[in-house]
Amino acid sequence: QVQLVESGGGLVQAGESLRLSCTASGSISSINDMGWYRQSPGKERELVASITSGGRTNYADSVKGRFTISRDNAKNTVYLQMNNLKHEDTAVYYCNAVFVIFRLRTSWGQGTQVTVSS
Repeated sequence: QVQLVESGGGLVQAGESLRLSCTASGSISSINDMGWYRQSPGKERELVASITSGGRTNYADSVKGRFTISRDNAKNTVYLQMNNLKHEDTAVYYCNAVFVIFRLRTSWGQGTQVTVSS
């Protein structure tokens, strides 16, 4: 299995930056894609950004040009650099990993709160 631990959330003002980190442990070699999702009250969980094992990235339209996802395979860590934060970015951010052990599986972190005051 794969375990994920996130860190880096907090309270910031609009226009400021935060960097989230997610470190994986367990069956590291089985991990394919990793990503960040977010969920705010009353809304469904949505994809923010994802990155393949080869480094190809994908972003939600709402964060393009402001957020950057990166991956350090040597540290088993994926990052989300969030710049020019907006109030609407307020949410719980979850790290996600897609891995293969006999079949395709997914693992989630516990979530980290990001609050942006306007």
